[in-house]
Amino acid sequence: MTKLSRELIIKPTVPEADLDDFLSSLKGVTFLNIDPRLVSGKPFKTIFESEDADEVICQTIDELKKAQTSGKVSGYFRKVLNNQDIDALIQAAGSGIDFVVVEAFDWKIIPLENIIAKLHRSRTKIYATAKDASEVRTMLGVLEVGVDGVILSTNNVNEVNECRKYLETIIFPIQSAKIVNIKDVGTGERVCVDTVSMLKKGEGMLIGSRSNFMFLVHNESIGSSFTSPRPFRVNAGAVYCYTIIPDGNTKYLSEIESGTEILIVNKEGSSRRAAVGRSKIETRPLRLIRASIGDETGTIILQNAETIQLIANDGRLIPITEVKVGDEVLACTKTSSGRHFGLEVKEFILEK
Repeated sequence: MTKLSRELIIKPTVPEADLDDFLSSLKGVTFLNIDPRLVSGKPFKTIFESEDADEVICQTIDELKKAQTSGKVSGYFRKVLNNQDIDALIQAAGSGIDFVVVEAFDWKIIPLENIIAKLHRSRTKIYATAKDASEVRTMLGVLEVGVDGVILSTNNVNEVNECRKYLETIIFPIQSAKIVNIKDVGTGERVCVDTVSMLKKGEGMLIGSRSNFMFLVHNESIGSSFTSPRPFRVNAGAVYCYTIIPDGNTKYLSEIESGTEILIVNKEGSSRRAAVGRSKIETRPLRLIRASIGDETGTIILQNAETIQLIANDGRLIPITEVKVGDEVLACTKTSSGRHFGLEVKEFILEK
């Protein structure tokens, strides 16, 4: 399941004659930055410099006051060239407007950082303009908080779909899995995944022997009397294990390398993207864990060490060295399907 965590607003740049075909190809888009007369009768909301739009963009303070008096959802547009433009946006936001639209040019990151720092605790949303998917991704991560939405000028449906990936939060159906078997399997190669992000308690990676049954393996942010916390690391499992990547496909842990994007998942099932800084493969003693959810059974092979932990259904962390048959840990399962080079394929498959 996925949901949009922030707004993607499309500003179509196709000729008017091609507009209907372009709009019919859009999936999962609610808002358009377009004259509402061009989409009358279509299932879109509009944000535009018109009183007929669902949300009114104002170019001057006088226009803004008029829109506020009418009770319309309204905001203030400003091209940001210097600090005076930022001050004008902040001043407009102080009047309690619904949103500001920021269009930056040569300098994009620093102006947005300043605006976000001053407005992120207010009720005023921050929308930024963008011309491609790369800019959209950058703006969503500015000052970690990011903007509340992006207005993307485009005539390319594929680029819209690419941008949606950056705004979507994938929700996994996390369930309680009962451990039915534990077995030491000797030595083998396991993979430590070091990300460029700081991971919190309750977060980890979904890992498993099967693509449709994965365990939530916790990160190493806790530490112990013998080890320092490594809040960027997940000691993920044996080299053959699967993990899910942001496009919904799988990768073997052995395929993960610097620059790979993975999904960090919390115990509620919400996920976020993280880039891998490095992947470290080493020979270590390994332990197999087998668990069941209903009629489905899955396994995982992990390094047999105290710092590798699964998450109990009550939120406790259980070291692999202490896990017992009958313990219940967090995992994710779905209907069985095949995989071909990581892509899901609807075919018969039996994995043991």
